[in-house]
Amino acid sequence: MSSIRQNNSSTDFPDFRNVGVLARTLIGANLLAMAAVVYESSRWQQVPQMFVEASAFLEPVLLVSLVLLHLSGPLLQRLQYPVSCAVSVLAVALVAACLQAALGEARGTALDGMGRVLVLSVFASGAMLAYFRLLRRAYSPALSEARLQALQSRIRPHFLFNSLNAVLSLIRRDPKQAERALEDLADLFRSLVSDARQFVRLADEIDLLERYASLEQLRLGERLRVVWDIADAPTQTLMPPLVLQPLLENAIYHGVEPGTGTGEVSVSIRRRGGAVVVAIENPYHPVPDKRSGNRIAVENIRERLQLFFDAEARIEHRVERNRYRVTVVMPIRENMAHAVS
Repeated sequence: MSSIRQNNSSTDFPDFRNVGVLARTLIGANLLAMAAVVYESSRWQQVPQMFVEASAFLEPVLLVSLVLLHLSGPLLQRLQYPVSCAVSVLAVALVAACLQAALGEARGTALDGMGRVLVLSVFASGAMLAYFRLLRRAYSPALSEARLQALQSRIRPHFLFNSLNAVLSLIRRDPKQAERALEDLADLFRSLVSDARQFVRLADEIDLLERYASLEQLRLGERLRVVWDIADAPTQTLMPPLVLQPLLENAIYHGVEPGTGTGEVSVSIRRRGGAVVVAIENPYHPVPDKRSGNRIAVENIRERLQLFFDAEARIEHRVERNRYRVTVVMPIRENMAHAVS
């Protein structure tokens, strides 16, 4: 399975092409401005007027800076983290200085307040970068948890035991199929122990899904029916590894195995605008299942998606007409230059 190794040096630098990052920057900068206004005001009645006056200068600087960071995002993420931070802080300070100079020239006081503007712009941009660094570090344990869960829980012992038994039964009857099954099993475990800091192509995740489904088909036989709708999948988009396989495993484990007849699991992967939408459905059994892990897997994947894609990705699940449906929405990224360590 091929993968894209990321440059860990720029791990903590925010992706200013991400909607969540842009929204947090806008909100954070305005909160800092409000805090500065409150600190400088002598009376609470002055705060609204002072904030309006400050915003008249802040918002143009903020919007122009975000446009510059958005356009230069791919370049900044290829640089070392300290260099990226220094360049972005200097860019914000330059934008603020240019606006201050233009306003001062119009008033005949070109350099008045320039030092204060530079100090505030450097402080505010540095504070936002520090916030994003802390935010990413706060979510980074999700990766370790995901790898540990993958090794200990996602490939459940009964699956491994039954798969090996099924392979053993095929060795004399159909050696080639037994060989293919062992190769699928080896690839599955290779994926589980791979570096979580690497992104994989959706094509590789689909291949992993198909290999896992073939192993389960070998184990469950006619009890399992998998319907694929992946012709329109954007196979070159990049994504964190092992997002989809645990959901297919849960669909079989919780939706097919508890039943007595044939259980149909459907896998749909489509492109919708600038996003890839993955939907996995399985039969729903209203009787409480003593097996655990479904909710844990969904919440774990939710954390990983937020870690990698922020507000641009989401995972939803619902029950409808005796079918349990999990939907994953991720932005299409064919050239991501950042990852999480």
